[in-house]
This record gives sequence, C-alpha cells and structure tokens, in this order.
Amino acid sequence: MNPEESFDIVGIGDTVIDAFIKLSVGHVQESAVGAELCIPYGAKIPFDSVTVVPAVGNSANAMVSASRLGLKTALVSCVGDDENGKECIKRLEEEKVSTKFIRTEAGKKTNYHYVLWYGSDRTILIKHTDFMCAFPDIGKPKWIYLSSLGENSLTIHEDLANYLDANPEVKLAFQPGSYQIKIGKEKLKRIYARTEVFCVNKEEAEEILGITTDDFKVLLGGIAGLGPKIVLVTDGPHGAYMKTTEEYYEPIYPDTVPPLERTGSGDAFCSTFVSYLALSKTPEEAILRAPINSMNVEQHIGAQEGLLTQEKIEELLKKAPANFKLAILK
Repeated sequence: MNPEESFDIVGIGDTVIDAFIKLSVGHVQESAVGAELCIPYGAKIPFDSVTVVPAVGNSANAMVSASRLGLKTALVSCVGDDENGKECIKRLEEEKVSTKFIRTEAGKKTNYHYVLWYGSDRTILIKHTDFMCAFPDIGKPKWIYLSSLGENSLTIHEDLANYLDANPEVKLAFQPGSYQIKIGKEKLKRIYARTEVFCVNKEEAEEILGITTDDFKVLLGGIAGLGPKIVLVTDGPHGAYMKTTEEYYEPIYPDTVPPLERTGSGDAFCSTFVSYLALSKTPEEAILRAPINSMNVEQHIGAQEGLLTQEKIEELLKKAPANFKLAILK
C-alpha cells in the first residue's frame, strides 16, 4: 500500500445494522442467570418506536469515534451486496472512515440485529452472516483495533498474528467480542501476547479467566498475565479499572442528564482511550477522557450519535467535579 495512504488506526470487525425497538411493555426480573427481560408470551405487544442505525459494531463504532477525534481511520469488514451493505458503506464514508478494506460479498445479506430497548438498557437479537473475509494489505498503521468477528474468523486472527510478528512497530488494541471470548484464550494466545491495550467489562474478564470475583486486582492481574501491556476492565456505572505498571480506579463522568440508552458505551470508552494514546497522551491522561465519551453516548440512541470531538471532550474535562480523578487502587 502507498505509504501516503497509511492510517492512524485500522479497525477489524463485523459491521451491522441495529434496529432499536423501544418497548414500554414488560418488566425486568432477577433470576439465577442474572437480570431477564420479561414480556408476555404468545401476545401481540405494542412497541413505542423503531430507530434504524447503520454501520455499527464494536470496531465500526471505534473507527467513527477515532475519526471524530481527528485520527485517520479505516475499517476491515464485510457486508452483503444488498441495500443495507451500501447504506453501511455510505455512513462510514460520511464519518470519514475509509472503506477501502471493506469487502462486499455477492449473494449474502449484511448483518442486521434487533435491539429490544427497555428502560435505559437493551437486549440484542443477533445473527451473523457467514462471510469469508480475508486479511487485506493494510500497510503499516500506528494501531490496529480488533474486536467482534463471526465464528468463521479464526483464520483472520492467525493472519493478524503473523502480520504483527512481521510488523513489531504496529500496536494492537483488543476489545474481544462474544465469539473471541468463547473460543478461549488458548487459541488466541498469540493475539493476547501481542496486545498493547486490552479492554473488557467485568463479566467478560471473569469469563475469560474462568473465575468469579469482585477483586479487580485479580481480574487485572489475570488478564495482564496473558500478555497485554495495558488492561482496562469496566464496571458499568461503578467506573473502570486500569493496570499499567500501577493499578488504578477511575469513576464515571457524572451524567448531565439520566442515560437514555447504553448501547456502545463500552466501545466509546475503549476507543477513546486508544485514540488518545494514538494522539500521544499517556494512559493516565487517556483514561480521564474515555468516560466522557461514554457518558455522552448514553444520552443518544445507538453507539455513534453521541461520540464527541476532542474540543468537546476537553471542554467537559475542564468542567469535571473535583472527585473525577484517577486513584491508585488499594
């Protein structure tokens, strides 16, 4: 690839369309497996609205986030040869995310998910198209951002590991999706070992390590033991934790208004952190800015509408309360 076309960050991951179905009928109850959304079975259930959001997915969201923060980005992904695929590509181009590495596969449908939106949270009905995507010639970006891929993607992970071995100067951020967690850390050990920044929520960290604990030092240390240099573990409204040479706790940025909908909050956190590292901030500086983007994403429908520019993040950081600061984890 032409060196003049090199990117700051190249994302690798599935692209989807999300249809947000707003529900006010039903309730949430606790069970042995956690909170469950309950709606009448065998009934006709009214919904409040439907909002369709194209070109989302963990890596797509991350590249839009990085683009709005002023970085040059591209996405490696696949779409079908349908109108939904065209809409995804159009949307990414509008956000100044290069689509040169997106492959359109004939005879296949673009991923389309249904998001059952109840209260401020959601349950997502997912179905991944069996794409046959290959690892393209991406040149030498500063960063690669790897996240959710479908179940036939093990070869891409192997190709990526080989690429990283051959290009040690390229840094990797890894925000694993459900399949990447499911196949286990052993099959992806080369990816873990090469990861600069690793980002998951508490439940995902527990699943990866095969443990249940409220001790975030154990979670941070367990993930770091697999190879990542910087580990981020988020805990929803309770804040986030980071391990570098030290272990830290960072509270959430206070909501300006109550959250509207939480889809993409984790993507915003991780991508903002990585973007600020690409902008030459330290991890300690980057993690102060990550919760601000998460907060604003939660004020909008979908994972991308609320993503902020550098100028807006810096403005909100100056307005942060005194207790919004990084603390060494005791």
